Amino acid sequence: MLHESFVKLFWRHFDSIEQAAAWFHVRPVTVKRWLSGKIDVNPMAEKLLLIRARGYLPDDTRWTGFRVDEERCIIITPEGRVFSPKELDSWALRFDEYHALKRMYELDYVPVRSNVVTPLPFRGGRRMTQPQQQTVTKDKKKAVRKAQAKRATRSASP
Repeated sequence: MLHESFVKLFWRHFDSIEQAAAWFHVRPVTVKRWLSGKIDVNPMAEKLLLIRARGYLPDDTRWTGFRVDEERCIIITPEGRVFSPKELDSWALRFDEYHALKRMYELDYVPVRSNVVTPLPFRGGRRMTQPQQQTVTKDKKKAVRKAQAKRATRSASP
């Protein structure tokens, strides 16, 4: 983001330097340096400002359509469903209670386990286009080790 763009967006969303310093979790002198151009703006601060300006979560394929309403302290889904932080916090408990009741009353309980690890939104400077699995099976690791050993023996022999 260019310095001018940062300054314009900054003053559009903050009333004072102290308010912005509290939001960015830095000291006011740091914000003054960013605005004057003496030092480069922290990239994370730029991203946070963009998040605040857009009113939704980071520009990532997994968060498309979601928005954050700071004034009401809620997350709004693309379907219009509203979640408060307390409601999101209670989901794990509800999930556990649901499965405990199914187990207790033997209601066709089949535990569902997912081995898919949620990937990071950025890899190697490129934005991801689709979620990927980060786990590597033992068989793949063994195959890689065998291939490395074969290459090492070939390069060692004349």
